[in-house]
Amino acid sequence: MRLLPASLLLAALGGCAAVAPSAPWQPDQGDGTYRNPVLHADYSDPDAIRVGDRYYMTASSFNYVPGLPLLESADMVNWQLVGHALPRLVPEAAFAAPQFGKGVWAPCLRWHDGRFWIFYPDPDHGVYVITAEKFAGPWSTPHLLLPGKGIIDPTPLWDDDGNAYLLHAWAKSRAGINNLLTLRRMAPDGRSLLDMRGRDIIDGNRLPGYRTLEGPKFYKANGYYYVFAPAGGVAEGWQSVFRARAIEGPYEDRIVMDQGSSAVNGPHQGAWVRNADGRDWFLHFQDKQAYGRIVHLQPMRWVDDWPVIGGDSGRPQIGQPVAQHTKPVAGDGMAAPPSSDDFSSPALGLQWQWNSNPQADWHSLTAHPGMLRLTTRAAPAARDYVRGAPILSQKVPAPAFTVQTHVRWHNAVDGDRAGLIVDGMQYAWLGLRAAGGRTQLVYTECGPFVMRCTESTEVLLADSPSAVHLRLDWRDGASVQFAYSTDGQSWVPAPRAFAAYPGRWVGATLGLFSIGTAPHGGYLDVDYFRVTR
Repeated sequence: MRLLPASLLLAALGGCAAVAPSAPWQPDQGDGTYRNPVLHADYSDPDAIRVGDRYYMTASSFNYVPGLPLLESADMVNWQLVGHALPRLVPEAAFAAPQFGKGVWAPCLRWHDGRFWIFYPDPDHGVYVITAEKFAGPWSTPHLLLPGKGIIDPTPLWDDDGNAYLLHAWAKSRAGINNLLTLRRMAPDGRSLLDMRGRDIIDGNRLPGYRTLEGPKFYKANGYYYVFAPAGGVAEGWQSVFRARAIEGPYEDRIVMDQGSSAVNGPHQGAWVRNADGRDWFLHFQDKQAYGRIVHLQPMRWVDDWPVIGGDSGRPQIGQPVAQHTKPVAGDGMAAPPSSDDFSSPALGLQWQWNSNPQADWHSLTAHPGMLRLTTRAAPAARDYVRGAPILSQKVPAPAFTVQTHVRWHNAVDGDRAGLIVDGMQYAWLGLRAAGGRTQLVYTECGPFVMRCTESTEVLLADSPSAVHLRLDWRDGASVQFAYSTDGQSWVPAPRAFAAYPGRWVGATLGLFSIGTAPHGGYLDVDYFRVTR
């Protein structure tokens, strides 16, 4: 009998509380305090709410499938991944192959009228709405509320008088404009808009020093309409808040958190959440390059009906990120999103995502029970660019960790490749290649850091066994050392360490693949994917 790791047992039980003391990253310090980030993984553009005594979060997922991760917590520190709201990207045909940086941008999560709602933008198609009675799903089919290019970062507000509104930002790459927030009237059922033109209520171009104003979140409290919105760019931005007595303005503005003297660059874009005891908190991201946009939790206080987010910065109106703090509530114990997988479950672990809409025959967990089988996919477009092929991947889970796996190749023909990859706009992989009727063990790097890099491959074993152990050691700072073993005991390092790079609007990912140039029935069996500190 094979025992499920704790992370997989959590997924199998549908998100029940789990102790995760051996998780690659643990923010809970076990003494009533936490350290930031609360998620050292690429859950970018987070939005979160409280319903009863539980906290719920979703985040951007771009071209990764399934999309819109669903995270749940009892304390805003220990987060469990309980599912995804979007099984496939729509329109489906548009995502049959990887579309780097496209797909699901910054979503908004709300609880209204006894249901969970997610409003999410696709910058090339428009704003979609999905709903669910239970957070873990099932979620409704995406409804295109607002078609158009460059319409991003939607946030709804249902007002006290029964009227409903949608506020959103603009992506200059598609719309030709940005630094602007536009308000539209919406039907209360979220199925249609009553005002297609809308009104620009906050214009960052008229505010000194503002650039890239986006990512708004709409709230009403204290007799004001509040718009929490970041500005200044992904890596260097700050968090602003705008307030007005009337929904259309005029809005006053104030910067309420920036980096200050902390080590956290660009702290911004996220969610205001109020505890049952009335205390306020703010979840936001920090761009950490190859690690992606990791999630921090800040205390929030009020001064003259203005929020101040984070710790004391020496400036009375502006906070700065805290490195550690007392937990919001005691919670249910330690938990973390899964990373390791022994493939003994009938379904892939919740941590796994494809880089495009997958087909049913891309993988199997029943063909050889206890193993993951990856079908060797014909991907002519990936002949010298593995990133263009189907890759099964997961987020980088911690500052430093080790990944180890064991793979077995079957029915390989010349041109086939399979292995372990650190994927990004500049990537590296270690694995097997069929050439000249032989199986080779090879190490490949692809650079420079551009939309389509150029591969360079070195043969490490000219005659390799078809079953090998592969490992990578990810060091703090995103330096990655690959290694291989033919017996699982003696390890041989790849020729040099690789500097991991982010993808398009995402961090690097850890992945497995098996590709060829023509369909022929080959496949890769994977015994396990083990992630340790």
